[in-house]
Amino acid sequence: MIGQLRGVLTDKRPTEILLDVGGVGYQVQIPLSTFYALGDLHSEASLLIYTHVREDQLALYGFLTAREKHLFEMLISASGVGPTLAVKILSGMAVEELVPAIRAGDLVQLTRIPGVGRKTAERIVVELRDKLAALDAASAAGPERAPSRPALESDVISALLNLGYSRPNIEKALAEAKRSATAAASFESLLKTALQQLSGPVKA
Repeated sequence: MIGQLRGVLTDKRPTEILLDVGGVGYQVQIPLSTFYALGDLHSEASLLIYTHVREDQLALYGFLTAREKHLFEMLISASGVGPTLAVKILSGMAVEELVPAIRAGDLVQLTRIPGVGRKTAERIVVELRDKLAALDAASAAGPERAPSRPALESDVISALLNLGYSRPNIEKALAEAKRSATAAASFESLLKTALQQLSGPVKA
């Protein structure tokens, strides 16, 4: 099974990319959050990969953060949610908004996502609410994340590390991004601001 790919972007679309890894082109389906965070064509990218195997198909799904990949895997474990719909869900709502919506059973919010009807939203809430609680508990106890570091910042750091930036430069860029961010900054906005910092004087 393919767990991670690192290569050069030869094609980039909102729902999929073509990644050249050692002369082999891998077609990878992605959510919009990953699309916005990727660099320009012919730049290097690194993605965590979920390999979906069926009798007649092998499909790859790519994510910048472990948290987003884990949530994707949880979504496809819900009845009636396949990989294509899971990507649409992650494209329609940021992780930091989706998780609270599922926890709270906010069907109105969930059904605003294209392709998610009321019955599907109900199944997602019923089947994933307890799993999310367990995931949060494991994350809080995990040694890899300092308790003082908010989950949003950790996800941004993870995404930038996957893009190949060094941790010292990421920390500097993130500090600058936080200074200019609003209190309600999303993953995408904070990541974009940090990337702008890294492409400027902060980048080595």
